[in-house]
Amino acid sequence: MSGGAFCIICGADPPLSSDRTCETCLRDRTALSKMPDRIQQNRCSKCSCYEVKGRWSEMTDEDISDLRVRENLVFEERASGVSVSFSLQTVDDRTIRLEVDVSGKIEGYEFSDTHSSLLQTSNAVCPSCTRKAGDYFEATVQLRSAGRKLDSQELADLRSTLDELIESMESNPMFFVTKEGPVPGGWDLQLGSKSLARSWGRSLVKSFGGSVKESSTVVGVNDGVEVTRLTLSYRKPAYAIGDVVKHKKSLWLVSSWQKDGPILRRIDRFERTGATWRDMEASSVVCSKSEQNVIQVLNRDSSGAEFMDPSDYKVSTVALPYDDDGVAQELRIAFIDGEWLALPVSDKGRKI
Repeated sequence: MSGGAFCIICGADPPLSSDRTCETCLRDRTALSKMPDRIQQNRCSKCSCYEVKGRWSEMTDEDISDLRVRENLVFEERASGVSVSFSLQTVDDRTIRLEVDVSGKIEGYEFSDTHSSLLQTSNAVCPSCTRKAGDYFEATVQLRSAGRKLDSQELADLRSTLDELIESMESNPMFFVTKEGPVPGGWDLQLGSKSLARSWGRSLVKSFGGSVKESSTVVGVNDGVEVTRLTLSYRKPAYAIGDVVKHKKSLWLVSSWQKDGPILRRIDRFERTGATWRDMEASSVVCSKSEQNVIQVLNRDSSGAEFMDPSDYKVSTVALPYDDDGVAQELRIAFIDGEWLALPVSDKGRKI
């Protein structure tokens, strides 16, 4: 017998694979991929989130099917240039049939596989829904205003930012609202996460100004560690950006927020100043932005502009703001102390 190489299975001559088998024997004994006939998964019966490696996520049928294929499809260790495609067929609410096609190379030979697998879903309850059902919460957020009651529109504006924040953040099963509702002077919410409460507090201050105060209460002990609940009180200013306020006997426009209070712009001359929240406690809103009007300039000279008075539709005259550019066709005006005043333009160029 010749001393040359041969297939260890059938004795065929080369070419041979790395395990010394011919192409025929390699194909007979080798599969490009393997996948179980049945795949089991859990889905929360309350929120429809799927359990994925110990975490729960909301996913479409297509996305969860793709994930389960990736988790359960195993390739032969020598496989290269592998391509995978699949289709799904919904059998019922808890069963999906997956048809998976796989192609690739082993030892330079083209291989292909087809798998048919049932993705079966069992009902479960995720930790988040379990805690919601048990009225679990880690933090209480109190929405209030300085020296007055928040109106319904203000509450709606503040509350909507929580939904926007949760939507923008990475999914977390603890980001939920356990309970909320009106209380004297404002609105209270119980949240499942302290970190969510703190993030929302920072977001509220950035968007609406105001201040946040925190306090903690011990509610128990777990493995020798105190368990606490957070109370976060957000106090919205009695004024908003764009409002005209009377501060220290002068009229100012609320321009922007900083950590310690608002930035104010003088109405009658170029002057900017920062004020603290405490400084502003004695201030009052004399014309909110919602009460102001944007008017068309009919005629103008160097000091004033004619416009149609929105209260009686008669032509009136208003003194031009100190920063008028001489060509603007619109002005924002406020009715204060029985007369119309034209307001300075925005810090970032003319913005009515």
